[in-house]
Amino acid sequence: MTHLTPFGKIYGKIANLRNTLYDKGTLKSFAFGAKTISVGNITTGGTGKTPLVAYIASVLAERGEKVCILTRGYGRKNPKKRIVVSDGTDAMISGDEPLELARMLRNKAIIVADADRAAAAKWAKNKFGVTAFILDDGFQHRRAKRDLDVVCIDAANPFGNSKMLPAGILREPLENLRRADTVVLTRANLAEDLDELHQRISTLTPAPIFNCRTRLDRIVSLQDFQNGGEGKELLRTEKVFAFCGLGNPADFFRTIGDRFDLRGTRAFRDHHVYSQTDIEAIENETSAAGAEVLITTGKDAVKLDKTDFRLPCFVSSIEIEIDNEDAFLKML
Repeated sequence: MTHLTPFGKIYGKIANLRNTLYDKGTLKSFAFGAKTISVGNITTGGTGKTPLVAYIASVLAERGEKVCILTRGYGRKNPKKRIVVSDGTDAMISGDEPLELARMLRNKAIIVADADRAAAAKWAKNKFGVTAFILDDGFQHRRAKRDLDVVCIDAANPFGNSKMLPAGILREPLENLRRADTVVLTRANLAEDLDELHQRISTLTPAPIFNCRTRLDRIVSLQDFQNGGEGKELLRTEKVFAFCGLGNPADFFRTIGDRFDLRGTRAFRDHHVYSQTDIEAIENETSAAGAEVLITTGKDAVKLDKTDFRLPCFVSSIEIEIDNEDAFLKML
């Protein structure tokens, strides 16, 4: 037991009390007036949720739905201000993940960043005629009614030390997974023992479990990424240096290392805002490591518009593959 464990127990009791108040109807949930899918986590940190949100939005858009993604836009300057996020929005105004989604989806979905997602949903439905909402990071957002509750669990690090915040990474006790309608194990290709993880989750919820695997789809030069270009594949033998500011940087570095000659890495805090000094330090480390080019993520790249590079910088594009995809699509 660490000195933070007692605080984690208190946090868990507060989370359970809040859930009980919603379950009993003491605290009210509100319908958004259109079919609503929540995609969320039971842990903090990166779980590979953003590519899944983009995948679901694309599926719904291809079937003729007018899709709106509702997000808080973590890390933006004014979280209370409502922003309709477009490809050219500044990441400091919209948040990095909403802007990454806007560039991934390119007009397939409306992305609205607003701390009050219930009010944002009502506004978006009236303004844009939305027929399907995706609630980004919505598992704990009990104020919103949903038709489907999707919970993402990182198969490479599912529950950390299984302790509540701040002693661990759990946002609420594991038994609350019973609220999930389905569980998606992201980065399933990086799991140590996928069968054992399935068995453990099955003791917590009867919800169907889907494996979601990630792969490096393509590499885009930073300039092409910013201009909406299609991208270029690097040679496998090219010496690269990877950097990112993610909740789970190790998985990104592992993915790059599986494909390229990875000479070094640099991890920043999640949602890091890059300065020119940061870029110069990264490039110095790159040269010292004997690397020739830089690779980063789309989430990081949206915050590099005002920086200059002397070395070539590329942006990775991740694609997901869902096992038993037909069953997952039928559920959607």
